[in-house]
Amino acid sequence: MSLESRYDPGALQAKWYERWERSGYFAPSGSGEPYCIVLPPPNVTGSLHMGHGFQVTLMDVLIRHQRMRGRNVLWQAGTDHAGISTQVVVERLLQQEGLSRRDVGREAFIERVWEWKRESGDSITRQLRRLGASLDWGAERFTMDETISRAVVEVFVRLYRDGLIYRGARLVNWDAELGSAISDLEVNSVEEQGTLWHIAYPVEGSDERVVVATTRPETMLGDVAVAVHPDDSRYRHLIGAHLHLPLCDRLIPVIADDYVDPEFGSGCVKITPAHDFNDYAIGERHGLEHISVIGLDGRMGLDAPERFAGLEVSEARARVLEALRSEGALVREEPHTLKVPRSDRTGVVVEPLLTTQWHVAIGPLAERAIRTVETGDVSFVPRGWENTYFAWMRDIRDWCISRQLWWGHRIPAWYDGSGEVYVGRSEAEVRSHYGLDGDVDLHQDEDVLDTWFSSGLWSFATQGWPDDTERLGSFAPSSVLVTGFDIIFFWVARMIMLTLYCTDDVPFRQVYIHGLIRDAQGRKMSKSKGNTLDPIDLIDGIDLEQLIAKRTQGTLLSEHARSIERETREQFPEGIVGSGVDALRFTYCSLASTGRDINFDPKRLEGYRNFCTKLWNAARYVERATEGIAFSPDAPRSSIDRWILSQLRRTEAAALRALAEYRFDLAAQEIYDFVWNHYCDWYLELSKVALSGDDEQVRSAAAYTLNAVLEAVLRLAHPIIPFITEELWQQVAPRLGVKTVESIMLAPYPSADAAHLDADAEREMEWLRTVIGAVRNIRSELNISYAKPIRLLLQAPEGSDLRERVARFSGFIETLTRTERIDWTSGGAELPPSAQQVIGDLHVRVPLAGLVDVQAERRRLRKRLDQLDGRIRSLQGRLDSDSFRSKAPPDLVAETEAQSVAVQAEREAVSENLRNLERLDEAGP
Repeated sequence: MSLESRYDPGALQAKWYERWERSGYFAPSGSGEPYCIVLPPPNVTGSLHMGHGFQVTLMDVLIRHQRMRGRNVLWQAGTDHAGISTQVVVERLLQQEGLSRRDVGREAFIERVWEWKRESGDSITRQLRRLGASLDWGAERFTMDETISRAVVEVFVRLYRDGLIYRGARLVNWDAELGSAISDLEVNSVEEQGTLWHIAYPVEGSDERVVVATTRPETMLGDVAVAVHPDDSRYRHLIGAHLHLPLCDRLIPVIADDYVDPEFGSGCVKITPAHDFNDYAIGERHGLEHISVIGLDGRMGLDAPERFAGLEVSEARARVLEALRSEGALVREEPHTLKVPRSDRTGVVVEPLLTTQWHVAIGPLAERAIRTVETGDVSFVPRGWENTYFAWMRDIRDWCISRQLWWGHRIPAWYDGSGEVYVGRSEAEVRSHYGLDGDVDLHQDEDVLDTWFSSGLWSFATQGWPDDTERLGSFAPSSVLVTGFDIIFFWVARMIMLTLYCTDDVPFRQVYIHGLIRDAQGRKMSKSKGNTLDPIDLIDGIDLEQLIAKRTQGTLLSEHARSIERETREQFPEGIVGSGVDALRFTYCSLASTGRDINFDPKRLEGYRNFCTKLWNAARYVERATEGIAFSPDAPRSSIDRWILSQLRRTEAAALRALAEYRFDLAAQEIYDFVWNHYCDWYLELSKVALSGDDEQVRSAAAYTLNAVLEAVLRLAHPIIPFITEELWQQVAPRLGVKTVESIMLAPYPSADAAHLDADAEREMEWLRTVIGAVRNIRSELNISYAKPIRLLLQAPEGSDLRERVARFSGFIETLTRTERIDWTSGGAELPPSAQQVIGDLHVRVPLAGLVDVQAERRRLRKRLDQLDGRIRSLQGRLDSDSFRSKAPPDLVAETEAQSVAVQAEREAVSENLRNLERLDEAGP
C-alpha cells in the first residue's frame, strides 16, 4: 500500500499506539541485560503539563533505544495518591453537596475518594499514552495499592523498632485550613508588599531600649529572647541582661549568637522558637522555652495574653500594633517587600507551629546515603548536582512524616487508654508483639503518612518487596532516574536513604537531572501567571478563544485576566496549530541540553513539524523513484552511494555517543542534520541523476542505497519520533527484505559499523558539493533565474586531476546547477565578462551575457550597497563607542562584532558582482 500524499500525524498516533499496547510490546521481553526506569509517579489528580511532557519524552527515548538494543527493558508505570491534593479535590466535591468530610465520616469519605479515583483518576495516564510513552501498563502501580501499602507498613515498623522513627514535638509547616502539617515542597514563597515595624524593648534597670524590627508583630507575644552577634560592640554590654517584653508581663534575656547579621536592621533579632524555624534552631542551641501563641486553628492561642486570645491572626496584629502605639513602644514603621509562605493547595499563610508529630531520625540514614554518592555507587548527570545533594544532606533535619489527613497510608500505631503507643503491622500483630490481651482497648492513630514516604519506596516496592520476586531480582536497582533538580532532596535523597535501609542496595545507578521548562521569556510556567502550555494543545491544536479561556480560568482579578488575554493574543494570534506528537517530542529533545533550564518557544515546533513532513515526502519520493527497479546490496556502489553510507555511519556513531551521555539535544541535532542536509538536500537530488541514467548497475545501487539509508534512519530516529518512523518503516523494510519483526520497536538499533566509513568518498563529495554550491551562489547573488540554463567556463592547472574529476561528476554538476555546457579555458585565453568563484585550484566562471538585465541588476546592487553602507556605519558607531563596550553585556558586544564582519563580507561580494556587471556593460552586446 502506497504512502498517503499528505503527512497526517493525528492518524498515525491513533493507529500505532493502540497496536503497540495491544501487542504487549511495552512489557519486558528482551533477552539481554535488564534495563529499568521507574516513572516518577505523577499525582493521580494531575494533568499533563510541559514539565511532564519533557521528562516523559526523555525517558521514552532511553527506553525505546535500549529496547531496540535487545535489553530486557522495564519502564515501571504508576501514579501517586497525592494525599493533600486528592483530599482537597474530593472535599470540594462534597462542599458542592453541602457536606464536609466530617459529616460523612472517615470510612465513607475514603470510599468517596476511591470512587473519584476510579472515575477521574486516570486522566494523566491517558495523556501519557498520547505522548507515545511506552510504559509497561500491565505492571502499573498506585501508591495506595495493597502491595505498596504492605511495603509502607513494613518499612515504618522496621524503622520504628530500629529506633529511627519517633513521636515528638517539633516545629512544622502548618496549614490551618487543611488542619495538617505540610512539606516544604507544598509551601510557596510569594513576594508581597508588607510593613516592617520597629519595636522598642526596655532594658531592665536602665533607661536604655533595644529596638527590633519585625514583619509579624503578633508573634512577639511568644518572644523568649533577643539575640545579638557576640562581636557587635554596640550590644556586647547587654549580653546576659534582661528586657521587658512589651504587652506581656515577662522578662526575656539578651543572648549572643553567630546567626545574627549585625549589618541588617538594628542588629537585634527577636527570638520566637515556637513560630520560626531559624528561631527554633537558636532556641535549641540556647535551651530556650517554647511559647506557642498561635493555635492549630490559625487563631491566637491560650498562651497569648488574654486580651488577644481567640483572635484571628490579622485582627490580633492590628490590636497588638494599637497597643504598642499606646505604650509608646512602636518606634516607626516602613513599607517592606517580603516573602510570605503560602500553602500550595489552599493559599493560606503557612504558620510554623510546634506540634506533636511522627518523625524519622534521619541522621544515620543520611550518613550512608552521602557515602553512597561519594563512592560513585550512585552518580549524578551532570556531575555538579552532586554538590547540591551533599549540601542538603549535610544540613538535614529530622523528617516530619505524619499528616492530619484521612486520605493516605494510615500510620500503623495504636494507643491504649493511657496513651501508650504500640507500633505493628496490624492490631493483631501489635497484641501479639507486645503481649496485649483482648481486654486492652486499642485505637489506631488518626494521622496518615507524608506522600513522600511511600514514593520514597517506589523503586523496590513496585517490584514486589518485601517478597523476593523475580522482578525485584531483575529490575532493582533500576538503571537511571530521570528527574528535575527541584526534588533532589524531597524524592531522590529519600529514595536513596530508604532503599539502602530496606534492601542494602541503591535504588538506581545514575540520576539524570534535567532542567525545568520555562516560557519563551524565561519565566516559570504557572497557572497564576497564565503562561502555561498544555502539551496536548501543542499536539492537537487549540483555537485562540479556547486558549484564552483556559489560561484565565480561576483568575480572580479582572485586570490580571485582561493582561493574560493581551499576552496570549500577541503570542498566538491564530491560536495554536497542532504539530503532532512527533514534532513535540523532537522539539523537547532538541532543547534538552545538560541540566539547563529551557525557555520553550512554541514557534520552534514548526521547524520540527517541517522536518517530519520532509521525512515523509522523502519516503514518498523513494517509494516512487525506486518502484520497478531490481536492487541488491551487492550492486557496485558509486562514490555518491559510498558517501551517504559513510555519513550515515558517522551520524549513527554520534547519536549513540550522545544518548549514552544523555545529550538528547546532540542526538536530535545529528539526526536532523543528516536527514535534512545530507540525505534530502543532497543525496536525493543526486540520486535523480543516477536513476535517470542507462547504467542498470548504477540504478540498482542508487535504488538500494536510497532505501537502505532511509530504513536505517528510521530506526535511528525511532526513539525520538516513534509514530512517523513506524509508519514509514512498515513500507520501507519489506522492500529491502529486512522486516523480520512486526514493529520497528523490536528492530535492532543501528550499530555504527565502521566498515562503511569511506574517507575518499567523503573528500570527493565535499569537493562536488563545494563546486555545485559555488555555482548556485553565483546564480543567487546575480539573481539568475533557474529558468535560464547557464554555461560554465572552468580553468585548472595543467596536469591536475580536476578535468577527470569534473568529467566523472559532470552529470551531477549540470543537473543540480541547470548548466547546459561545461567548457575549459587556459590561463592566457581572453575571458568574457563573468561571475567567478575559486575552489582550490579550480576557477569556476559563469559568462553573464544574456543572463541578466544589466541596468536593472546594477540598480538593485547599488541600492543594496547603500543599505549595507548604512548598516556598517550603524554597527561601527556602536563598536566605536566606549560607553557601549563598557556597559553592554559581553554577549551583545560579541554579537555586534560578528554582525559587522558578516555585513562587510556581504558588501565585498556585492561590490564584486557590481564590477562584473560594469565590465559586461562596457563590453557591449
